[in-house]
Amino acid sequence: MRLTRVITQMFRQATAIGPLTPGRARVLSDRERQRLMRVVQAQHKSETNRRSHGRAGQIAEAQSVGGTPGGLVDALFTTAAEPKLPDEVFPLLRWGGIVAYLGGSEERTRTLAAQYTPDRGFIIERPVTAVHANTMGLRLPGLTPKGYTFTARKTRLIQAGDVTDRFTYHVELTPEPNAEHGYVVTKSIPTYDDILHRLRVKFPHIPDADLQKRAKKLVVNVFPTFLSREAAILKILQRYLPEQHRRQVPRLLNSWTGKDGLVRKLSMNWLRVGGEPLSHLQFARQSAELLRSLHEDAGVIHLDLRLDNFVITPGGVGFVDFGSAVRVGETFASSPMLYSLFAEMMRTSHIQRMLGRMLETGHVTNQAMREVHGKVDKTVDAFYLAVQIQKPHGNPELAPLIDYQPETPVALALSNLTAAILRPKNPAKAHFKTAADILRAIDRIERRLEAGDDPPKRKRVPAAAV
Repeated sequence: MRLTRVITQMFRQATAIGPLTPGRARVLSDRERQRLMRVVQAQHKSETNRRSHGRAGQIAEAQSVGGTPGGLVDALFTTAAEPKLPDEVFPLLRWGGIVAYLGGSEERTRTLAAQYTPDRGFIIERPVTAVHANTMGLRLPGLTPKGYTFTARKTRLIQAGDVTDRFTYHVELTPEPNAEHGYVVTKSIPTYDDILHRLRVKFPHIPDADLQKRAKKLVVNVFPTFLSREAAILKILQRYLPEQHRRQVPRLLNSWTGKDGLVRKLSMNWLRVGGEPLSHLQFARQSAELLRSLHEDAGVIHLDLRLDNFVITPGGVGFVDFGSAVRVGETFASSPMLYSLFAEMMRTSHIQRMLGRMLETGHVTNQAMREVHGKVDKTVDAFYLAVQIQKPHGNPELAPLIDYQPETPVALALSNLTAAILRPKNPAKAHFKTAADILRAIDRIERRLEAGDDPPKRKRVPAAAV
């Protein structure tokens, strides 16, 4: 009897909607669309398990109203009434995230899917297929709600033509069936035209002939040199880091060289962002532990520890982008070209500019950090680690994965630690010069908090570090 009632109800619903015209899709009701969307979401459980996800309309509204950095998601579900075009979806998705679209018209769904192309930063992972919202496992032609869906993955860090300070090389995800998550990260030299476009946007007042010379130098010498060094550094990390830390840095899979022997492209495993959120203290501790191991076990200095180069995976905090890294004690006296390249890099790097400003304004008085300004040294990494641990939400991709509450005892204690590192009571005898020093201080903070000591009072944190 129950089955009879269900079938009768379905016929009544179909009659209320009206007869179908051959070759045309029936307009979905809101209820049917919701049922179909639940089916689509169920098809992507592996993408939503322990990862952020949501409806495109809600995520876009949250970003436009609050501008919150936590708006980026790993899986986005959308319909015709919500943001659905590649350019609309791109800024809502974390790198490597997926967008799943649900529509009522096969033709319109295919037209939309055709716009998700590699040059717009996506690849189609699941082509257009029909989806049904069965009732009790039954699918009745003309009665069971039917829609059309496809899935695309965001493979580029930035959209074509965009110019940002965050990314220089051409970095994208490339399908690899045998790789973890089904993709590898490929990093390659940008084209001459791409570099020239970037230079023209950033330096509009410089004569174009000079920019063309600069672009050629970058393509032929500078980028290949640093990419070759990165390939070598990645091998060193896998050789010397302890097992638990090897998993938190990229692993070199392959490299392609030009006739001059310099690397033009390399591939690495994908350290996919995700997992359970870390506490603020866990983020600080794991960052300091990994940096200490980087310096002491592998003998490598990163030199570019911006939050853009931090990742949080199910295994914890990781570092990426070792293109600027050097060996501890490495000198370039025997290579004038490398000496010149690193001298220029140290003059123009974001970290060095920031350190220079903070030294000039008195926001950094630590003598050890003053002495390494403009130099290649482990203390440069320690300086930026101190800046990052006290306010980790500077990278919007990390915001949902770090439980950062500014007024908690943990946040106050770490903020005070940053102040003590940058502006010690005795600048000439600073207690904090290395990652190991910072790690020991974090240990003390953890013990005090576990013992229930009174919450710390906030010290003045250097404004330039906030």
